[in-house]
Amino acid sequence: MGHVEIPETDISGHVELAGAPRPRTAAARNRNASLGQPWGTPASGRAHTGRPRARKRTGRRLPLLVLADALGLGGPAWLVQEAGNQPAPLITAGLSALVWAVVRSARGRYAPRLPGAGWGALGAAGDWLLLVGVLAVLLTVSGGAADPAIAVAGLAPGLAVALLVSGMRRWPASARRRFTVRRVLVVGQAAGVDRAVNLLNSRTDHAYKVAAAIPVGTTPLSCEAPVPGRLAAIPAEDDLSTVLGGAFAHDADLVLVAPGPDFADERLRRLSWGLHDSGVPLCVLSELSETAANRVRPSSAAGLTLLHIAPPLRTGPQPVLKTLADRTGAVFGLVSLAPLLLVIAVAVRFTSPGPVFHRQTRHGQHSRPFTMWKFRTMVADAEARKAQLSSVNEAEGPMFKMRHDPRVTRVGRALRRSSLDELPQLVNVLLGDMSLVGPRPPLPEEVSRYDEREHRRLAVKPGLTGLWQVSGRSDLSWQETVSLDLWYVDNWSVSTDVGLLARTVRAVSDGRGAY
Repeated sequence: MGHVEIPETDISGHVELAGAPRPRTAAARNRNASLGQPWGTPASGRAHTGRPRARKRTGRRLPLLVLADALGLGGPAWLVQEAGNQPAPLITAGLSALVWAVVRSARGRYAPRLPGAGWGALGAAGDWLLLVGVLAVLLTVSGGAADPAIAVAGLAPGLAVALLVSGMRRWPASARRRFTVRRVLVVGQAAGVDRAVNLLNSRTDHAYKVAAAIPVGTTPLSCEAPVPGRLAAIPAEDDLSTVLGGAFAHDADLVLVAPGPDFADERLRRLSWGLHDSGVPLCVLSELSETAANRVRPSSAAGLTLLHIAPPLRTGPQPVLKTLADRTGAVFGLVSLAPLLLVIAVAVRFTSPGPVFHRQTRHGQHSRPFTMWKFRTMVADAEARKAQLSSVNEAEGPMFKMRHDPRVTRVGRALRRSSLDELPQLVNVLLGDMSLVGPRPPLPEEVSRYDEREHRRLAVKPGLTGLWQVSGRSDLSWQETVSLDLWYVDNWSVSTDVGLLARTVRAVSDGRGAY
């Protein structure tokens, strides 16, 4: 194997690694020096076989989560039943709280979650419905005489508490991530290591930080993204000692393996035995990309590990619910925002000559053209002047973007920054041409330049907001925009839409990438 390192020489001539934690004591420095030369100089011999101490992650929050669920459901249930003169309210509430804790535990709500995994509001609602069903069965079997309406009313606050607990575990992710970052040692085939390091270093919406990388064999890495070290081809006498030495030297919490022809089957299996025996967590990189975890179901057959991929949501209750939410949200938005829409219309009309609205042909689901409505933010002859500005286009791909577009009016700049110019698209949502959440609606000339991959963006309705809106908008490159849209097309769900609508409020308030 080879490995990644940055030699840094201190005033004593000692070689250290950038990105590795500096020893705090002389004993610690001596222990690091004893790791053997694979983490020191290229002329090294056998790697150190000492075992890194695994970090113990205790479940100190588990009792608090169970207590919050039990009291959040049992307390209101007792109060409602007491007020409703139901028989044995304390016993009934206590039993309900116990069953609730059992249901939540059986469905894995108290288990430690891996970074990026979650169950969200739909999971909590499913737990609550299961609770109601279990209690109904128990009530029937025991011959109880509780009023069903009062019972359900008493259980409802428990669902609200569960949703609150879910939100506390998920939000704000940026504030929690600094406490849950995992330092990763990436090991495996050079091409797979390159891919993993580049992707992990190019994004910040995850909890993994690359600490170091060890390629198999002597093929050098060519990582484009910054790696905490330079590359060196160092032969190792066995995989385990080299990987353990690297994990120890770089204080890694996790070993991420990128398998390949030279690093699979029995070799990977032996490494997993050694890592697990040493208390070091192991994760194997899959070739599946941009696939949400909730669409993947593992199984086994004939000793093979199989990953079943659920198809994207195209039919069933969730698309129906999405359509219902779109139409309802559009009506509510148009009615409640009518005074604001009137003020904006007056401002546009009387600050620059031209119509209030800008109507433009866009392509929707399955490339069907439709007329999209926006408040006019540019001069009236903006389309005619577009060709003159093509040489100063700042966007790559088929889009046209300029940070300081001279065609934008003073009021239009303010509307764009706050995204208020998009509000008339609620009419398009009401008509069924658009959705509240979806990919950006493209222009016909953009679609004419799409390749097969980009055409997949049109498999769903375009949206008033979407992943592009909450991830940087015009600051994103074309390929980043396409990747985000394709992720949404394949992995959307109603809970995802709800989360994106909530994140849109924050994205609009800070105005980043809007011009």
